Amino acid sequence: MTAKLSIDLDRSSPVPLYFQVAEQISEAIQRGDLPPGSRLDNEILLADRLGLSRPTVRQAIQYLVDKGLLVRKRGVGTQVVHGQVKRSVELTSLYDDLRRAGQEPATRVLVLETGPADERVAAVLGVPAGAEVLRLERIRYAAGEPLALLHNWLPVGLAPLTAEGLQERGLYELLRSAGVRMRVANQRMGARAATATEARLLGERRGAPLLTMLRTTYDDQGRAVEHGSHVYRASHYSLEVTLIER
Repeated sequence: MTAKLSIDLDRSSPVPLYFQVAEQISEAIQRGDLPPGSRLDNEILLADRLGLSRPTVRQAIQYLVDKGLLVRKRGVGTQVVHGQVKRSVELTSLYDDLRRAGQEPATRVLVLETGPADERVAAVLGVPAGAEVLRLERIRYAAGEPLALLHNWLPVGLAPLTAEGLQERGLYELLRSAGVRMRVANQRMGARAATATEARLLGERRGAPLLTMLRTTYDDQGRAVEHGSHVYRASHYSLEVTLIER
């Protein structure tokens, strides 16, 4: 079904018209006015309704396609894929954030095993090099789409983790249920191109932009309880930060 879309343009604004159109469509997607699967009018009809040139409308649609919010399908038209996941910077898990946002999180566990820690992981977790640690590798899905590839390392015996449990609940929720009191984390964000393996697992093209996150979480005793190295599809995921003047 073609979605009804209300767009108000300010033709006296210095903001380009294509960007005004794109932003209002993006906001409608974020509000849920345009749910996944909604179809937009074709470019000719949309241009005629808004009193814009077809290239202007095409530029707006392409901008949203590039952001991963819309997709063009031959014989179907332009459809909404999903709203981009926006995550505030706080000590929560991706699973919790997705569930709060109504994004229907799901998890596929690829690896759940113990093994010797290399020097980097050992230093971060505060254990001797070669000591046994628990290693996790998971794919996190939102609204049926792969969103992130998650690698985690934890001290052995911290919590009774199983593949079934990790598929049904978030890692932080499971740790809290086991009595782990997480209080603070160090986190570093970055970006890089997807490897062939990452692209295959996340449904992206090789070399697609990925956001990266390194995070080490500490409990209320100052002990490292989890180290994560994650990659997120840049077209599907962003972080929001509130800045305060001091």
